[in-house]
Amino acid sequence: MFDRFPLLIALCVAAFAALAGPVAAQDRRQNAPGEFDFYVLSLSWSPSFCEAAQERGNAGRAQMQCGGRPYSFVVHGLWPQYERGFPDYCQRPSPRLDRNIMTSMLDLMPAPGLVFNEWDKHGTCSGLGPRGYFETIRKARAAVKIPAEFLALADPRTIAPLAIEEAFIKVNPGLSNAAIAVTCDRARLSEVRICMSKDLQFRACEETDRRACRRDNVVMPPMRGG
Repeated sequence: MFDRFPLLIALCVAAFAALAGPVAAQDRRQNAPGEFDFYVLSLSWSPSFCEAAQERGNAGRAQMQCGGRPYSFVVHGLWPQYERGFPDYCQRPSPRLDRNIMTSMLDLMPAPGLVFNEWDKHGTCSGLGPRGYFETIRKARAAVKIPAEFLALADPRTIAPLAIEEAFIKVNPGLSNAAIAVTCDRARLSEVRICMSKDLQFRACEETDRRACRRDNVVMPPMRGG
């Protein structure tokens, strides 16, 4: 009976090493600014965000985004990623974000708190200064074309996540199913996430794709205002 203990211990150590290996490899550069593998450009379907904010009683706090202006997809963020996992809050305290830079981004990210938070959580991991990071967000957004059918959605639409991906792929040469993921809440479309290299070319991202929405269909609430 006791002869089995050394073997059991050895097997446990081997199993732990197998599990810990990838984590340890990631931890050696965890939260080191500029040391990451690729970006995720996250595009939020604004009507879904506003419906959820209203249900939570937070519509007042989101008034800029959820007032009368008819937003469709807005930029949630540009997130540095590892092949497995991601860095965040890479400088504490983060370098101050100039208010002029924040206001310059409100056409793409229509919420001051969002802009400040994205800089603190993700921008500090990019290895870029505040101006460089937000210029990169603008370039990344400019590299992605939004399908025409999503630019003026006047009525609710029920659609398969795969159909949303295919619509983006159709109008963005070089984009593939391996580089895009759709996320959802219980019923609604939440975001379209597109993986890009550091020089903002579309690229595959297995882990991001694994976190995609698994529902057969999602609802796209209509755009607000007119």
